[in-house]
Amino acid sequence: MSQKVIHESSIKASDLFVRSLEAEGVEHIFAVPGEENLDMLESLRTSKITLVLTRHEQGAAFMAATYGRLTGKAGVCMATLGPGATNLATPAAYAQLGGFPLIMITGQKPIKKSKQGQFQIIDVVALFHPICKMTKQIVHGNTIPALVREAFRTAEEERPGAVLLELPEDIAAEDTNAHVLTPHHRHYAVADDAILEEAATLIRSAKLPLLLIGAGANRQHTRSALNDFIHSVKLPFFNTQMGKGVVDERSEFCLGTAALSDNDYLHCAIERADLIINVGHDAVEKPPFFMEENGKQVIHINYKSAQVDQVYFPQVEVVGDIAGSIKRLNNKFTNVLDFDRSYFSRIHDEIESHINESINDPRFPIIPQRLVSDTRKVMGKNDVIALDNGIYKIWFARNYKAYHPNTVLLDNALATMGAGLPSAMMVAMMYPKRRVMAICGDGGFMMNSQEIETAVRLKLNLVVTILNDGSYGMIRWKQASAGFGDWGLEFDNPDFVKYAESYGATGHRVDSAESLIPTFNQAFDAGGVHLIDLPIDYSENEKVLIDELREKVCLL
Repeated sequence: MSQKVIHESSIKASDLFVRSLEAEGVEHIFAVPGEENLDMLESLRTSKITLVLTRHEQGAAFMAATYGRLTGKAGVCMATLGPGATNLATPAAYAQLGGFPLIMITGQKPIKKSKQGQFQIIDVVALFHPICKMTKQIVHGNTIPALVREAFRTAEEERPGAVLLELPEDIAAEDTNAHVLTPHHRHYAVADDAILEEAATLIRSAKLPLLLIGAGANRQHTRSALNDFIHSVKLPFFNTQMGKGVVDERSEFCLGTAALSDNDYLHCAIERADLIINVGHDAVEKPPFFMEENGKQVIHINYKSAQVDQVYFPQVEVVGDIAGSIKRLNNKFTNVLDFDRSYFSRIHDEIESHINESINDPRFPIIPQRLVSDTRKVMGKNDVIALDNGIYKIWFARNYKAYHPNTVLLDNALATMGAGLPSAMMVAMMYPKRRVMAICGDGGFMMNSQEIETAVRLKLNLVVTILNDGSYGMIRWKQASAGFGDWGLEFDNPDFVKYAESYGATGHRVDSAESLIPTFNQAFDAGGVHLIDLPIDYSENEKVLIDELREKVCLL
């Protein structure tokens, strides 16, 4: 297929850059601009693209990466050189490890001649090279269309990730006669029929097959094919943290989420299975099972072949478009498979009984089980929670059922603090009629809390629940679990109600477990930006996630 071009007369390079972004379908750029971006800023002023000004470069890039995560199309952010660019490093790693398509545009001093020596100049392209799929400095305006097209192709193509383009200010200001390139559709090949038949034969011969949904299967077009396959073959399944919601977790065949690496009730089923059908395995999430010389077989279904290591070496690899491969594999089963589902059914009931313990516990500060249960009660099937990072993430991954893809946004890749609020803001921008809640520890919230001003300015409908324990709770728990003294991890917080009000948001302080659901509903019904200060008691971590599981006995 020939590449279409849009012919232009002489045009300023920054204008050409912006028109190339428009051709890619870019609607928003999230940015903290600097003087090296001024030509780009002027070109954006007269474009169809909306500039979303944030209060920190991290906020801009986390929002752009979340757009990529939700749509499969690269989100775009912009920053200046030096300190502006270095502030993008954490979101770049977040997108790269998470598999979220992201384009970062950074400015630079003139490269044809310099009058400022090395002021603010670092080698940004080299700095970002280890944490991006592609990093390029633009050295001539004529190369802009091809580099922009290649940047989007690279960022969006499986496995998605981060790309950086550096546009020096003298290049941005020069004239060029180059032409905009328009994108074209990509189509992934599906697996060969012979390997699909090999996989089908292995499934037919299994006595206790179990399907695992990983991060790589969390793509818009895979849900339908996976749902049909699971329910027509009647396959028990579970998911990793970043595979949540690809198939409705209310399904009778869903055993839950592998929120812990091992030794949870779910692992009783994993250990008993003689075949794991691993769909969308991403090496960033280690598999919740170890392949040993124990007779367990593994089928790897993914866009790319497996990364083999000591614990993961699948016997059959179905490589190609996941949805297409799953559809063709499903066609090979004309009858429901005759294997014993009773054990998995009993494990399902066992897991449900433990997850539902203490969901009505009246203790205050609130315990995690009650928090998760009450949150689920107020959120609709398409509503979205965006989690920052802390021990509460394990409780939500383990206990909160996701009904649709990308309705539970958590990061089990870079697992950085500070991303929860900007991620929720992006969701609220995209889906203004859905209930959207950011759930943040007090430590993670304060890392990008200034973006509350951005959320208010954008008139978002957003609830931010701050889990207040006055410490870096997860590390404090790990410290205690390792037998060290309780030291060095506590801090003081601002008055979060007054803090919210200082930005023009509404603050709430919860003072009992019974008042949480009414507070949630009051905030959602009122609209606008709301911060909820919720004291939390993490003493259940040791009791449930350590002591109880240490004593567990798998069903026979």
